[in-house]
Amino acid sequence: MAKRRDWVIGILIFASVLFVVLIFIVGFWGISGDTTGLGISGNKIGLVELRGVIYDSRSMVRKLERMRDSDAIRAVVLRINSPGGGVAASQEIYEAVKSIRESGKPILVSMGSVAASGGYYVACGADSIVANPGTTTGSIGVILEVPNFKGLLDKIGVKFEVVKSGTFKDTGSPYRDMTSRERKYLQSYIDDAFGQFVGVVAENRRLTKKAVLSFADGRIFTGKQAIKLGLVDRLGDYGTAIRLAAKMAGIKGKPKTYRFPKKKFTIFNILLGDLSEIKTKIESVPAFKYQYKMGTF
Repeated sequence: MAKRRDWVIGILIFASVLFVVLIFIVGFWGISGDTTGLGISGNKIGLVELRGVIYDSRSMVRKLERMRDSDAIRAVVLRINSPGGGVAASQEIYEAVKSIRESGKPILVSMGSVAASGGYYVACGADSIVANPGTTTGSIGVILEVPNFKGLLDKIGVKFEVVKSGTFKDTGSPYRDMTSRERKYLQSYIDDAFGQFVGVVAENRRLTKKAVLSFADGRIFTGKQAIKLGLVDRLGDYGTAIRLAAKMAGIKGKPKTYRFPKKKFTIFNILLGDLSEIKTKIESVPAFKYQYKMGTF
């Protein structure tokens, strides 16, 4: 019995040592040849995609920073298919895009079906913006939506008693009507965030604030209309943006591209991903948004 136990312990020790060695080897190969851990070599165009409503910026910012810091990546093309989303999240991604531009590495935006509001805010950080003629873009503005359940709660006889430290502490409460003072207070907040948006567009698109304000009323534009307003630089598809990025980076011939590997679809990842997205959505309500919303019937 003792010999058998010693044998089992020996196997466990050997397996543990082997595991540590494998981790070391994987880590070594992951960082060799490319200081950012991308594990690639050569002059490549980095491809990153921003898709869907912008709730959280962390993953996108990390990707952009790794593209910026990799010696193997000569230029970056950011594909945007997004109606926008949270104000701060959009701003953080914009700053990451701008940091690539300021590093001297070319970064272009390729607009897909929709690149509006916060999606357009992000695009402003790039060296150049390429849109399809039928791309939906623009929607420069800020929106705040607050649900109001007071009528329903009155019908079922539910009332909330609130104790607060200040007049505006529960502003946006869904359990009562908004007061005129609260509406004025929130409007000032909206106006400030809107002013930031207008300033970013004016600065990066080399337009006057007066010119931006003439169409920054929430209107959407096609790519063809946007180019006339100075919101985009040229019309073209994804391939157009990649070829232009290669030209700006001095890459001759057909450019090679690199994109981050897609995550493996496992039940564990799917469940965690869904829970994470739900958590982010719950935490962001109510929220100020740079977001375009398609009208519904």
